[in-house]
Amino acid sequence: MIVVIQCAAKKRDDAGHLRTKDGRRVLFVADPDRAPPKAGYVYARPDDIADDGKAWRDILQGYNSQPGNNPLGLLRAFELYANDAYRHLADRVGLDKMFILSAGWGLINAAFLTPCYDITFSAQAEPYKRRRKTDHYRDLRMLPRETNEPIVFFGGKDYLPLFRELTDGAWSPRTVFFNSATVPQIQGGSAVRFQTTTRTNWHYECVNAFLRGEIGSELS
Repeated sequence: MIVVIQCAAKKRDDAGHLRTKDGRRVLFVADPDRAPPKAGYVYARPDDIADDGKAWRDILQGYNSQPGNNPLGLLRAFELYANDAYRHLADRVGLDKMFILSAGWGLINAAFLTPCYDITFSAQAEPYKRRRKTDHYRDLRMLPRETNEPIVFFGGKDYLPLFRELTDGAWSPRTVFFNSATVPQIQGGSAVRFQTTTRTNWHYECVNAFLRGEIGSELS
C-alpha cells in the first residue's frame, strides 16, 4: 500500500531554509508581494528564479540529489510538519511507501529534504499563503506511475484536485477518505466516508484510526 497525506501549515521550529547568495533565509509563499516584511528573510514562490539564475524548485532538486552532510539542515518531508501523525505513518508504512501532497512542492516522497514554506489551499489562510487554482506551479510527481500497489489518500477536499491531477495515470486503484457532504469522484478509484464530528484537520483523526487498524485494512 502507498499512503499519501496532505501537508500541514504548522512546521517544526527547527525547519531549515534554502538561502540566497548573501545568506538570507528564503520563505516560500504563494504571493510574495503581499507577505509582511520579516528581517533576515526573503519571500519567493517555489518556481521563482533565484539569484544564481535557476528556479528555486530546481535548486531544491539539485540539493536533494547531492545533499552531502545537509549543510542547510533541511528536514525530510515526514519530519517537517509539527503533527506527529506524519512520523507515526512513516513508521507504519515505511518512507518508500509514503508521500506528502504539498501545496508548495507537489507530490513528494516522505524522505525528500524539504525547506520551510507557507503555502496552502485553505480558504481561511492569509492571502499571501493561499495557492489558487489559476496559479501555475511545476509540481513534482514522485509517485512511480507503474506501481501496482493501492494508493490511499488522507486529506481535505481542498487538496483533492491536486491529488487527482498528480496521481492521474497511476496503474493502481486510488482510495480517498472524505468528510464532506458531497462524495468526491475518483476516476478508477473509490471514496470512503470517515465518520467524525471533527471538521478542522479531521484527516489526522482518520490517520490515527488507520494506524489502529480500525479502517483501511481491506485496502492492502
